[in-house]
Amino acid sequence: MAGINAKFDKEYLDKGIDDLAKAPVEALKGLSESDAQKLKEALNIKTVKDLGTNKFFIWAQSVAKLAE
Repeated sequence: MAGINAKFDKEYLDKGIDDLAKAPVEALKGLSESDAQKLKEALNIKTVKDLGTNKFFIWAQSVAKLAE
């Protein structure tokens, strides 16, 4: 898990992986509340886990990996 916490805003630095998964997407560095609202409205993504398990993101990541 080394380095994972560094991808989150500072108030999440001491959180465990379960808490990070349950965190709102705006807890990720670089994502604003406005970004989070758009993700929620468009794809019903509310948490980091929702984002990481969204089928469209998984499909796109698979295509990107295969294209490398």
